[in-house]
Amino acid sequence: MIVLINNINFWWRLSEWSFVMSFIGTLAVILVATTVFGHLSVRLGMPAVIGQLISGIIIGPAILGIIQPGELVANFAEIGIILLMFIAGIESDLQQLRKFLKPALLVATCGVIFPIFVMGTFSLFFSYHFQEALFIGAVFSATSVSISIVGLREFRSLNTKEGTTILGAAVADDIMGVIILSLLISLETSSAVDINNLIIQLTFQCVFFIGVFFLVRWIAPILMHFSEKLLIPTNRTISAMIICLLMAYIAETVGLSGAIGAFFAGIAVGQTNSKKVVVMYIEPIGNAIFIPVFFVNIGLGISFSNSLTSLIFIITMTLLAILTKWFGGYLGSILSGFTKQSSNIVGAGMVARGEMALITAQIGYNAHFIQKELYIDLIFIIVLATIIAPLLLRWSLRQKVD
Repeated sequence: MIVLINNINFWWRLSEWSFVMSFIGTLAVILVATTVFGHLSVRLGMPAVIGQLISGIIIGPAILGIIQPGELVANFAEIGIILLMFIAGIESDLQQLRKFLKPALLVATCGVIFPIFVMGTFSLFFSYHFQEALFIGAVFSATSVSISIVGLREFRSLNTKEGTTILGAAVADDIMGVIILSLLISLETSSAVDINNLIIQLTFQCVFFIGVFFLVRWIAPILMHFSEKLLIPTNRTISAMIICLLMAYIAETVGLSGAIGAFFAGIAVGQTNSKKVVVMYIEPIGNAIFIPVFFVNIGLGISFSNSLTSLIFIITMTLLAILTKWFGGYLGSILSGFTKQSSNIVGAGMVARGEMALITAQIGYNAHFIQKELYIDLIFIIVLATIIAPLLLRWSLRQKVD
């Protein structure tokens, strides 16, 4: 009996080791692919992020099938989003964010209304039910600012009025998206309990943003000051990461994206004397491992299994996904008094979808709002819009430079 138990333990440990080694191999392949395709993308005059996204499609199930979507890859990708948003928060100018709060809210509102109305209406022409059409519009009302941040940082435009407006609008956009999704779930179930849960969730979200104020004003500065007294290497960086991860966790707990929590954690740390040190240590870690995995993971969601039969729907919805977000951002900026050139940059910066749209689509599929075929098509459209978005932003930023 003891021999049998020992044998079972041996094979169990061996299987665990094989699983870990398998993931290490997966990670090595991802990093090789993102490095090669990122390099080729830059050589062709495109952002490196395009090559990283395309590498995910090539090595993923869509073409070669070398890498399959998995929990560990998804976890690394989530850390990549968190680090990317944390760095963006550190580098953001808080005074600029306050100054352009009104334009950000206008851009976010227009950027949510147009996709829901236009894409929802067009979905009805493809014989989808009203609930499905409304959900499709809700999926594409989300913005992935993490994609746009790469282009804004490349052109040193993160703290310009356009970059600040895009950042602020994307945060507001996420909050609106969460509220809309919660309402859809409540309406679908038509349960008083769900409506009560929605009210409770919104209350917790309000408490979260009150907590953000205290974090920026007092908590983060105090914690970072005490971290300097810790007798360990990279004491301030570790303390900053604790703040970042805790804020991301709390944001997800109250129904927001973890990226929002990480962004505000970055803003809080960015107001302290540790700003430069933290960026110096965290940015290389993010860019070397986690952020490339995030972009690859988006490409891994692509599948061609249903694309030919849904080609017209995919092409139409991809065009509408780009145009509605761009026009919403453009109109919101014009109403805020921006020039046409600046409004074009903001519109282009709002086009990218990414993690929030993917999460929303996943929730809808799990809640049986949509069938598997439609879910696959939506993932395809999200990825296509995400690939095109950095090209549009780069082109609009170049127009301003020229």
